[in-house]
Amino acid sequence: MILHITKRKEWLAARQSGEYRVPSLEKEGFIHCSTEHQVVRVANAFYRGQRDLILLVIDETRLKHEVRWEPPAGMPADDIPETDRFPHIYGPINTEAVVSVLNFEADSAGMFILPPLD
Repeated sequence: MILHITKRKEWLAARQSGEYRVPSLEKEGFIHCSTEHQVVRVANAFYRGQRDLILLVIDETRLKHEVRWEPPAGMPADDIPETDRFPHIYGPINTEAVVSVLNFEADSAGMFILPPLD
């Protein structure tokens, strides 16, 4: 399973259309995702202070588009072990690939904690 952080309203709109798109797909050609070991670090670095966030739990075997495991931007692939690479989806996320949607709110100190994934 791979994870994607988004706003609840963006997911609700995706459910209406059958696919989830974000600006990074148009700008960079892919949708940023994380593993369960990466997502809290990503959330605390890039989503601090944001509210009404959710985690999309995605079964990558159900995706219609390719997933590539790549290093963070600007990092040479040779310097990043495969276990630390990020999953990037090269196309919109078809909604049937999302197997769970979890509330993802920061705690009182503003830090994110991974909710149970099951």
